[in-house]
Amino acid sequence: MANPKGEAANKAKRKYNDANYERIPLDVKRGLKAVYKEAADAKGMSLNSYIQEAIKEKMERDNKTTEE
Repeated sequence: MANPKGEAANKAKRKYNDANYERIPLDVKRGLKAVYKEAADAKGMSLNSYIQEAIKEKMERDNKTTEE
């Protein structure tokens, strides 16, 4: 039997995320995800945060601006 309270919470989270975040699909060569995940773990970061930080640093080096 499904948990209606859990379903309502999930629906609310999806609604919030849809309104506040955009998704960027990212395909990498087989095996690289594990390499990137290991690097993120070594810094105490999630893979998502690690990738976002890498993009931010690259943009700063290229004199681009980023918004948080």
